[in-house]
Amino acid sequence: MLFNSISFAIFLPIVFVLYWFVFGKNLKMQNRLLLVSSYFFYACWDYRFLFLLIFSTLLDYFTGIKMYEAKSTKMKKWWFWLSVCVNLGFLGVFKYFNFFAASFSDALLLLGFKANPAVLNIVLPVGISFYTFHGLSYVVDIYKDRIKPERNFVDYSVFVSFFPLLVAGPIERATHLLPQIRQQREFNYPKMVDGLRQILWGLFKKVVIADNCAYYANMIFNHSSDYSGSTLALGALFFTFQIYGDFSGYSDIALGTARLFGMELLRNFAFPYFSRDIAEFWRRWHISLSTWFRDYLYIPLGGSKGGMWKKVRNTFIIFIVSGFWHGANWTFIVWGALNALFILPLIIFNKNRNNLEIVAKGKQLPTLKEFLSILLTFSLTTLAWIVFRSENMGHAYNYISGIFSRSLFTIPEILPIKTIVLVCLFIVIEWLGREHQYAIENIDVKVPKFGRWAFYYAIVACIVYYAGAEQQFIYFQF
Repeated sequence: MLFNSISFAIFLPIVFVLYWFVFGKNLKMQNRLLLVSSYFFYACWDYRFLFLLIFSTLLDYFTGIKMYEAKSTKMKKWWFWLSVCVNLGFLGVFKYFNFFAASFSDALLLLGFKANPAVLNIVLPVGISFYTFHGLSYVVDIYKDRIKPERNFVDYSVFVSFFPLLVAGPIERATHLLPQIRQQREFNYPKMVDGLRQILWGLFKKVVIADNCAYYANMIFNHSSDYSGSTLALGALFFTFQIYGDFSGYSDIALGTARLFGMELLRNFAFPYFSRDIAEFWRRWHISLSTWFRDYLYIPLGGSKGGMWKKVRNTFIIFIVSGFWHGANWTFIVWGALNALFILPLIIFNKNRNNLEIVAKGKQLPTLKEFLSILLTFSLTTLAWIVFRSENMGHAYNYISGIFSRSLFTIPEILPIKTIVLVCLFIVIEWLGREHQYAIENIDVKVPKFGRWAFYYAIVACIVYYAGAEQQFIYFQF
C-alpha cells in the first residue's frame, strides 16, 4: 500500500475516523486499532512476511523483560545477545546471504578455484532494516539501563509497527515514541491541519519532483554508454533530486500522518542540500539513521575520544556500515567510504561542527562564501550518489569517466524543460522555508488566507497534472 495510492487514500480516513470519533475516549482501544491497522497495512505488501514482523516484536518484547529481571550479569548478557544475534541473523539471511556467497565465490575465483555458491531465491521483506533497528535500539537501551521494559505488549507492538514509519522510517527510539503511545491523546485541530499540510508537501515532493526526475534518471543511468558527458551529468542531478524528493517526501508523509493521530515522530531531513560541508550534510540527511549509528555504534567504539587514529577509524566504520545497511552491493559500501573520505579533512582539522545552524539564518540570500560552500558540498554529494545509483562498480566508473570527458561541454541530448522548471521552483520554495521543520510549515503565518489557499490548490494541481509515472519509494528496498 503506497502512500501515494488510492488504497491509502481510502485506508487513512477510515482509520482516522475510527481512532478519533469511535475510540477517542479509550486509549487502549486506540492503540489496538493502531496495531491492527499497522498489521493490515504491512500485510498489504506481502502477508507472508507478517509473521517475521510479529516474531521480531515478540522476541524483543520478551528478551527485554528477561534482561530486566535477570538475577546475574551473565544471564542479562545471554538474553541480550540472543536478541541481537537473532535479529541480525534474520537481517543477514534475507538481505546479505547472497551477497556474501557471491563475494566468497569471486574471492575463490581470484585464487584459481571455481565455486558454485548456493543462493537463496527469496524476496527481501519490506521494512526489515527499519523495524529491526527499532527493536535493537530498544534492547540496547534496556541492557544499558537507560529504560525499563514495556510490559504492555500492545503498546510495545505499536512502537515497532506503527504504520506511518513501518516500512521506511524514521527509525524511532523507545524513549521518544513509547511515552506518546502510553499517554492519552486529545484531538487537536491545528495539529491535524499541520499534519495534512506536511502530507501535501510530501506528496508533491514524491509525485511531482521525485517521480518526474526518476523517469529521466532511469533512462540515462540504464543506457549511460549512449549519452554524452553533459547528459550523464544531468542524469546524476536528476537522481540527486529524485532520491531526496522520494525519501524526504516519504518522511514528510509519515510525520504528517503520525501527527493526525496525535503523535510526533523524529525529524528525518533538515534541508540537506543547503549544507556547507559534508559533516553538516550528514547532520541533515536521514537524521534518524545517522543518530542511530552515532549512539549505538560510533560512541560505543570510542567516538571522538582516544586520538586522531581512533576518530578516523570510527568514522570509516560507521560510514561503511551505513553504506552496507542500505543494501548488499559493493556500490553502497564504496558510497559510504567516499563520504568518509569527504568528511575526513573536517575531522582532522576539527572543523566538522562549524556549521550547526541553517545557512543564512534570518537572511534572504547566502554570502558568496556560503554559496560556494553549498555548491562544493552538493557536487561531492552528487558524485557519491552516482556510485550509490550504479548497478555495480564498473558501471559507476564508466559513468563518472563519461562525465569527465570532452562531451561534458556539449548540449545534453535530453533536456526536459518542464521537469527542470519544477525542480527549480521546488528549490526556491525549500530555500524560503529552510528555517522551519518542513518548507511550507509557516505558510499560514506568512501568507494571507487567499494566497495560502491559492498555493494549496496550485500544489494539488501540480500533483494531478504533473505527476510522473508511479514509482515505488526508493527506500522500500532497504
